[in-house]
Amino acid sequence: MSSGVLSREFEGYIGQSSMIRAMFETGIKLKKEHGEDKVCDFSLGNPDLPPPREVKQAMLELAEEADKPFAFGYMPNAGFPWLLEMMADEYSREQGTKISAGDILLTGGAAGAINCLFRAVLERGDEVIGMRPYFVDYINYAANFGGVFKPVDTSADFSLNLAAIEAAITAQTRVVLINSPHNPTGQIYSKEELEGLVAILRKKSAEHGRPIFLASDEPYRFLTFDGAVVPAVLPMYEYAIVLGSFAKNMSLPGERLGYLIASPNMPDKASFMGGVVMASRILGFLNAPVVGQKILKHALGKGVDLEIYARRRQMLGQILSDAGYEFTMPRGAFYFFPKAPGGDDLAFNQILAKQLILGVPGTGFGMPGYFRLAFCVDEKVIARSADGFKRAIDSVK
Repeated sequence: MSSGVLSREFEGYIGQSSMIRAMFETGIKLKKEHGEDKVCDFSLGNPDLPPPREVKQAMLELAEEADKPFAFGYMPNAGFPWLLEMMADEYSREQGTKISAGDILLTGGAAGAINCLFRAVLERGDEVIGMRPYFVDYINYAANFGGVFKPVDTSADFSLNLAAIEAAITAQTRVVLINSPHNPTGQIYSKEELEGLVAILRKKSAEHGRPIFLASDEPYRFLTFDGAVVPAVLPMYEYAIVLGSFAKNMSLPGERLGYLIASPNMPDKASFMGGVVMASRILGFLNAPVVGQKILKHALGKGVDLEIYARRRQMLGQILSDAGYEFTMPRGAFYFFPKAPGGDDLAFNQILAKQLILGVPGTGFGMPGYFRLAFCVDEKVIARSADGFKRAIDSVK
């Protein structure tokens, strides 16, 4: 029975999160009982690598400024003008199109960027189409502003199912949200897929009389394998928006520093950017963290050692393959998304927990029958998981 202290909507959110909460509680219990050095925790996408050395240098310099007036004061809501200019140069190279400082908004993480976008463009009842499996908070981000998250199934290899996307678009569709490299599958959408998607969005925008935005959530753009390339969406489509962060590539997730970049070719771009900047104010963010912005003065364009992630991917892939799991090797990001032996992802994650291995059921990403493993962990953890993965799958067989 409800106590009345929360809205009915938030009581529902808490009920839906019970599975993930139980997974965290299981991890705490196992580590307490057996010791942290015995548990193989692949549950969280929390990067363990140290930040690039430029971050330390920036922090030392910032400490010298700490006794100066306004060292940590307000700045324009979009971010420091000098940093926006630096980012414009950096992302013009990345996206292959001329980006200006006025095309960029610094935000409280990529999540903040998504919420600013949705606040600025969604009417109540508007749809946000996303790909299944999906990051579960996309649902809540859309609902924050009266929107409806509408998942569309991907193809068997987790590539875009263009026919399904086109069939799902209605007059209420306002945003198509993609994530590439993808969490939790590691898939990267090809240029041909994205060009096909853009053609559909142009057609449907004209048909329904208002633009459908293509929002590309790209916190893992930096991490690809085997020569894979992440195509740039900004030159492809005038209503494209890139959403990103410095959480994964610089191991700064707790600093909550992200960004939104609008296509330089967007019609009435000034109104759009004015809207998302105002959203950052009225949502209470005001501006992205000042410490993170000043870190970027030295560290923009720098990153962690990608070879470490490549070795971990190879190690865990070999362990899963040797044990007999069915999976697609991730092309990017730091996740595996294998099929759950026996088909019941919730039950199989309990079996893994008995082997002191923590994963996340695919049900948490809207896709039962799979489970996610984050390999942003030490190689020693990966190595000692081998026997447990084998015993777990053998118990199902």
